[in-house]
Amino acid sequence: MASGREIKTKIKSTQNMRKVTRALEMVSASKIRKAQDLMKASRPYARSMRKVIAHVAQASTDFSHPFLHSREKVQRVGFLVVSTDRGLCGGLNSNLFRRLLPIIREWQDKGVEVDVVAVGQKAVSFFRRLKGVNLIGSATHLGEKPKLEDLVGVIKVALDAYTEGKLDRVFLAYNDFVNTMTQKPAIHALLPLPVVAEEMVHGEGKPNSPDFPVAGLTLEQKHDWDYIYEPDAATVLEHVLQRYIESVVYQGVLENLASEHAARMVAMKAASDNANKVIGELTLIYNKARQAAITQEISEIVGGAAAV
Repeated sequence: MASGREIKTKIKSTQNMRKVTRALEMVSASKIRKAQDLMKASRPYARSMRKVIAHVAQASTDFSHPFLHSREKVQRVGFLVVSTDRGLCGGLNSNLFRRLLPIIREWQDKGVEVDVVAVGQKAVSFFRRLKGVNLIGSATHLGEKPKLEDLVGVIKVALDAYTEGKLDRVFLAYNDFVNTMTQKPAIHALLPLPVVAEEMVHGEGKPNSPDFPVAGLTLEQKHDWDYIYEPDAATVLEHVLQRYIESVVYQGVLENLASEHAARMVAMKAASDNANKVIGELTLIYNKARQAAITQEISEIVGGAAAV
């Protein structure tokens, strides 16, 4: 059995650790509300962009945008992966990577090369170590209020690669915020848009939130009418489709931010509870050791007195 001094040192160190976990829990509890407000504030714009894209895609325009057409032969796919910059949020990032790896391996088994654009320090560190995957862009340290300007660069990397024919499919992966206790990895198609529509029809990768930007997107052309574009169809569609992709990615970043604070709050609360349990067990062991030492001293005193 350890000495009383060693046990007291362990108790003291566990108490200090409990202070840290409680502080982190309180910080995340205060930040989660702001993250949820940001997430909900962006949803109306994302829904409006979804409706615009659905209407434009149903129009019979002479201009053919590459985002609206699927390529039969897929040679290279890209994944835009959204993760956190910091740890101590339970299995949030590891669950996303664990869900993503089988999909990447499945594409690689078909002879398809995989490129990754990473958002968040954890994704950057993970995919730098992963063999067989090309990290073509990254964005980190977005802060508590992510700005679209900080994401435009990595989004443009993926969009330019798709437009130039270097990528045939683009997927978005992030953690979908269901509620404070539940965050689920979400991986769905981002480009081309007909693949997104097919995904939604068959329910593959369907998001848990009905307010998800691409929920219910339809791209089937059922009418022979067209819009009057000013200055021209190419300029308008190029702008609108890029804004649509940006809104989807930005919404995913906000969902992941809310998931991060919720997961960290739950993880730190569990750590604080475990620290309380350990402190209770160590205190009991310390009391037993102290009682044994007192009993031994009394026995030695009684034995010495009897010998005299």
